Amino acid sequence: MLQSGSILIALAFGLSSLVNASPHSEAFKTRSEHHARSLNSTCKQIAEAISPASNVWWPLSFHFTKDVSHWAASSSDFASCSVEPGTAEDVGKILQIVGANKTPFAVKGGGHTSNPGFSSTSGVQIAMSKFSEVNYNADAQTVDVGSGLVWDDVYSALEPHGVNVVGGRVTGVGVAGFTLGGGYSWLSNERGLTVDNVVGYELVLPNGTVTQVTQSSNPDLFFALKGGYNNFGIVTKFTLKTYPQGQVWGGLITITADQLDKVNAATVKFASNVSDPKAAVLPTYNFVLGAPGVSLLLFYNGPNPPAGIFDDYLAIPHFTKDVSTRSFLSLVKAAPSDATAGTRGIFHTVPIVQYTPKIMDAILNETKFWGPRLSLASATFVSYDVEPFLPTIFTHADASSSAYPPSRARGLQPNNIYFAWGLSASDDLMHDAARKSAQQLTNVALSEGQDIANAPLYGNYAIFDTPIERIFGSNLDRLKSIKAQYDPANAMGLAGGWKI
Repeated sequence: MLQSGSILIALAFGLSSLVNASPHSEAFKTRSEHHARSLNSTCKQIAEAISPASNVWWPLSFHFTKDVSHWAASSSDFASCSVEPGTAEDVGKILQIVGANKTPFAVKGGGHTSNPGFSSTSGVQIAMSKFSEVNYNADAQTVDVGSGLVWDDVYSALEPHGVNVVGGRVTGVGVAGFTLGGGYSWLSNERGLTVDNVVGYELVLPNGTVTQVTQSSNPDLFFALKGGYNNFGIVTKFTLKTYPQGQVWGGLITITADQLDKVNAATVKFASNVSDPKAAVLPTYNFVLGAPGVSLLLFYNGPNPPAGIFDDYLAIPHFTKDVSTRSFLSLVKAAPSDATAGTRGIFHTVPIVQYTPKIMDAILNETKFWGPRLSLASATFVSYDVEPFLPTIFTHADASSSAYPPSRARGLQPNNIYFAWGLSASDDLMHDAARKSAQQLTNVALSEGQDIANAPLYGNYAIFDTPIERIFGSNLDRLKSIKAQYDPANAMGLAGGWKI
């Protein structure tokens, strides 16, 4: 359904995305006008084809602005129009039109990616916000979850039923990208990755067909969607396993610069000695407001942890402390992960086999090294997540069950580098710093004998120019074969992301 708004405005803004020729040249004007007309034509075709359950929005409207906005400002683009499909069948119509017209498009679930262009475009922005269902099936012990939700919505809907799913650890993270990329959770030590807990997908193929994908109905696509991102179509619904969920213990502790060596020591001890799968920690080394510090998240899947597990952390003098017995949703919301929303940002990652004293020292040193330097270039937040999981984290599913991880022979811990800043002029500097910092941490791990030189990187953290082989490894050939079968014209290649 075409919504009120100026097509002329859409045309004008469409011109701004073409910068390959001088803006004063006749060639530029001709190409720009043709490009804008083509994009506008696609938007009008979609508006005429979709049902009343769906909407097309034009620039400057409220819905358009919401549809193109992302958690990281640098991940947003100015689309020619946005589309909010309301049915899977309408998603199929949209895919057929953009595919036939070779129109660039993007698919946005929660919009939490840090990689520019992965869920944004100057073409057609598809926003999945209308896919917002959370339907719990007590008999099957599963839940159907719409691909337009964030995990907070899912936890809130399931809480009255006393059940939970293996999902995101902090507030504001989208269901779709998180699940299609792998998914590390507070429950992963007990239950594995989120992809290990998906039992079905509603997938719209590039040819417009709506299909239900399970292990029994289509084992190849089922494998490919478990970590293979948006290469095979658009997922409108996930069916996830549910598990009983009572109160949990934990929360956020902030710790100042003079105590960080104690955090290092406690983290090494926790990573080396704690084998209780209900326990997890997430220390984040930050440089903010001119000084290093740690935001420490503690988690135990029960109302009270056994004595000894978190004692070293709790003995460290703190700046603030919000740790208690609480609901799972309350714990997820305790982390101020939305504090940097609206700034520019980038992630990168280093796969760690074991957090050792030398690696922890290196992470702290990177925080201290890059913090002051990047602050001079408008950085507001320089951050290193330390994510110790049990070495058994990949053993909760069969060896060849998912696109990611490409190998389950050993557990890997996905350390996350995150920089936030204000000025677009600093983009290249920040991206380069993230790469250099990841290489430095890689070198330290290699010097300790950790065999990670070619270890797979977690795609939800990896920077945008990471070679695709580093994410999918030995699974890449199989994924290419599946891709060729279900998307022979490479319609999904018109969208951003990790392209096979």
